[in-house]
Amino acid sequence: MIPNTMKAMVLTGHGDLDKLQYKEVPTPSPAHGEVLVQVTATAKNNTDRKAREGLYPTKKGETTSFQMGGKPTLIFPRIQGADIAGRVVDVGAGVDRSRIGERGLLDFNIYADSRRDINLTPDYYGHGADGGYAEYVAVPSDQFHAVPNADLDDAQLAAMGMCSYQTAMHMLTSARITAGERVLVTGASGGVGTALIQLCRIMGAVPYALSTMDKAAALTELGAESVLDRADMDSFVERVKTQTGGKPFDAVMDLVGGEMTDRFIDAMIFDMNTRETYPRLSIAGASGGNVSEILWTRIYLYQVQIFGVSHGTREEAEQLVDWIRSGQLKPVLHGAFPLSELHQAERYFMNRGSNYLGKIVIVPDSQWEEHGKPWSLERNP
Repeated sequence: MIPNTMKAMVLTGHGDLDKLQYKEVPTPSPAHGEVLVQVTATAKNNTDRKAREGLYPTKKGETTSFQMGGKPTLIFPRIQGADIAGRVVDVGAGVDRSRIGERGLLDFNIYADSRRDINLTPDYYGHGADGGYAEYVAVPSDQFHAVPNADLDDAQLAAMGMCSYQTAMHMLTSARITAGERVLVTGASGGVGTALIQLCRIMGAVPYALSTMDKAAALTELGAESVLDRADMDSFVERVKTQTGGKPFDAVMDLVGGEMTDRFIDAMIFDMNTRETYPRLSIAGASGGNVSEILWTRIYLYQVQIFGVSHGTREEAEQLVDWIRSGQLKPVLHGAFPLSELHQAERYFMNRGSNYLGKIVIVPDSQWEEHGKPWSLERNP
């Protein structure tokens, strides 16, 4: 029986955590071409906080969420949560009822058209439409991909969600990363960073991680060639030379921004005679600051290619799901919180302590015993 109402964490406007309210709301019904998913786990992403706080400006001084399609799509009230795992419990018209019972993972994008190779006006579930911080969600049937792997818990599957992995893949494909290339991964301990390390290895590239040294062993085990300490950026280029045998990075996957971006460029251009390709910088985050001061002469004289990355394409999502099904990608799950404790999860997420690596997932309270409790983190009010 599908209830008429459900529990959800509802975002009521831009602002602090008080704008997130746990309440009873109507259960959605699947429209034509959609499936109704009973949510078992949804991974947290930094975009949840940034959208809530209005930190996606496209003009100076702006406080808003992004609207590349020309008009705002984050309309309140909104249920956030992009990386959704769960089970199909109902289908809309045009969808085969044999899909009921299917366990799967959502391709989180709201695509503007049917193109498979490009996504020019990215939006996503949890932003332009309701997402997974609820007991149920209605999503396009062709974007809810079956992942029956018995060795993956639902919480682990959510931790492999497209918001992180597809962003990571699009960073690499935009920069045309090839086998054997040396790639610096910044923000390496987060969801996109850990995805980048794994994807580099699948593609045959060699990932170097920038992180704190308490994460070094875990990042090395995940696939990082070596870990560079982000606490000491003054000697960064010299330490890069030591780790790479004196060779510059072929490309940088930048999730940090701020004043560090200039240092990352340094690490690609210190010996142009040894390079075989142009220096490439993919940017998909700005955790270290939204403004970087860079001399444009450094960009054009050294021919640094810069790629701004937001989300990805249908083709990339389908490739990632294939790699998940085949076991080539592994979950990096830090722990779980119940949906009713999303405020605590947000605070925990923003105050990352020692040994924080990978993803936090949010599990509906009604699903907690089965899908959340095995991954429970110690929680403080």
